[in-house]
Amino acid sequence: MKDILCPTDLTPASENALRWGGAIAKAIGQSITLLHVLEKDERRGDLTELKARVASEAERFASGVEVRKEFPTGDPLKGIIHGSERDHALMVAGTHGPKGLRQSLFGADMLRLVRHVAVPSLVVQADSPAPGAERILLPVAGHADISHLLDATCLLARAFNSEVQVFQVIRPGETPSEQLMRNKQAMIRRFRDEKIPHREVDVPSTVFSIGFAEQTIRYAQESGAGIIAIMAKASDEYRWIADAEKERLLMNNARIPVLCGI
Repeated sequence: MKDILCPTDLTPASENALRWGGAIAKAIGQSITLLHVLEKDERRGDLTELKARVASEAERFASGVEVRKEFPTGDPLKGIIHGSERDHALMVAGTHGPKGLRQSLFGADMLRLVRHVAVPSLVVQADSPAPGAERILLPVAGHADISHLLDATCLLARAFNSEVQVFQVIRPGETPSEQLMRNKQAMIRRFRDEKIPHREVDVPSTVFSIGFAEQTIRYAQESGAGIIAIMAKASDEYRWIADAEKERLLMNNARIPVLCGI
């Protein structure tokens, strides 16, 4: 089993992400790599205080877990992407949402980040609930390869003893693609084979919108889902609206963490 990567910018968002990362690492018996990319202004000064703050963050939010600390230099986005290539199982990152400090990295650019890292990502907001997920909501995806998303969903389901809900919105007169239906069966088969509690949830469309983000978030709230699992990149069917839909999910007002498959 590989470890958990937690990039940090020493803000409440990344602190909560480390809290989640620590809970996952402890549950699966693994360590954490805590990564802070040193930008130009930070490299000019004394790093003693900054490294002490990172060490304090690790002690406060990942107590009882082995934490390796890394301080690469350069562009933060590129540094995190490069760091993700070093044998990790999952990245857990905090987002400040569309507004706030450092929004260009941990806010507006979050979708770009999770699409380019080498591993699946769990995106946590600063005020997301405490770690845990009684249920994981997994909307059916029409992508050609969903294996990494399923791997990460299984990892989190085991870590939190979660039930996985394989979720599909049914629209009148709309025929799902063959790929989507194959993926749905592959999801159910994978959870059955690995003895992960799961159930199929088909709901009629009740929201007037082109995409499915709004109804997915609403159902997640109604069902008490602690995590929503999606593909970071768009499928061919919905590529033209994917960015707006996925950003809406990542920054959802319910503060539900979102697992993004690669």
